[in-house]
Amino acid sequence: MSCQNTPSSQRHCIGRREDIIRAKRVVKLVDGRDILVLYHEGEFYALDVRCYHAGGPLQTGDIEEFGGRLCIVCPWHKFKITLSEGEGLYQPVDPTVNPPHLMPWRSKGVKQRVHPVSESDGYIYVTLNPSTKQIESDYYQTERFRATVAKTQPQKEK
Repeated sequence: MSCQNTPSSQRHCIGRREDIIRAKRVVKLVDGRDILVLYHEGEFYALDVRCYHAGGPLQTGDIEEFGGRLCIVCPWHKFKITLSEGEGLYQPVDPTVNPPHLMPWRSKGVKQRVHPVSESDGYIYVTLNPSTKQIESDYYQTERFRATVAKTQPQKEK
């Protein structure tokens, strides 16, 4: 069996299961979206590769648990994003006590687009999230963002 995308399928083959387990993280272009597929503690996850906050490269972020929820931490500004739902997490401070007291972790809501992952015949597949509701990480998948990045790149001499 080989890794194949069929025209009738919305599943996109990312690679062999054992290769992704070994690599732990893989970035792939899937139908024009840059997707991070990662393996952590026996589970596969897929999400847009750029952080919703400022476009940080999530493929280099640490995986940590906050309030019992597994998150990727953006390496640029330390924003916490749940791997399974794409929620942004924050930890409020209770200013009414002295010294201020950290309260339990809370959700900002879904900020990062996550995508379903499946496995078949030893291969890992991603199905792009079908939701049409805009969320913050979507900006980093637009032509507008790509054009902005292209303008900042050094021009090649002819």
